Amino acid sequence: MQDNKIGEPFILHVEIQNDNHSKMLWRMLRYRTEISFLYPKIDIRQYVIYIGKTDLSMKASVVQTGLNYNYTIIDMHTIDCERLLQLDNSDALVLAVLCDFKGRPNREVIRYILQRLKQLNGANESKYREYVHMLEILSSNRDLTKTIEQEQQMLTQIEQHQLPSFRVGMRYGMEQGRLQGMEQGRLQGEGKLLERLLIRRFGAKKITKPIRQKLSNATIKELECWGDNILDSKTPEDVFR
Repeated sequence: MQDNKIGEPFILHVEIQNDNHSKMLWRMLRYRTEISFLYPKIDIRQYVIYIGKTDLSMKASVVQTGLNYNYTIIDMHTIDCERLLQLDNSDALVLAVLCDFKGRPNREVIRYILQRLKQLNGANESKYREYVHMLEILSSNRDLTKTIEQEQQMLTQIEQHQLPSFRVGMRYGMEQGRLQGMEQGRLQGEGKLLERLLIRRFGAKKITKPIRQKLSNATIKELECWGDNILDSKTPEDVFR
């Protein structure tokens, strides 16, 4: 990306976090170090967008002897939803469900979001269903899933022929497949990053086939845990303790 103010390129690193990870600060520092190693002359700007259900408690800075580091956390709970609703953009409308309603009734906001999604995407039924399903997933962080279902039922009664059910078996299967594909892509990315860090720390010869196999079969939680262990491990085997 390029900064319009100074005309110089920069790398934008964005993470979306659904819970208060106790070591998020160190994960971000680790990511910055890895990116800086690959692109030492380019400025890096790091953001964590917090969409979790509980109040934000993650730290965004650390000052120690010889270390002064920080990144930016954007807490979606504190963003005025009106700012996103006024953008009149489908992506912004979906994200608005996570923001501060500023005292507006939940049903009123949800109804507006659903109606505008229909108006903006009515000609593309598949795209419209995709946005509504995203809205349903995000709404679980605010206990609004039931409200969305009720508002959908109300709209269905008004436009039965235009708003088919989102709960049919084929639709559910397709969405589950899409979500599984997204999760698999995230797993592969985290695994490759951890493999590069291991090679950088211990050398390529020590990263054996069993270690690579362990990385390819790991869960997100395991990869995150092993990534944290790299900081104080003396051998590759110590990482997987």
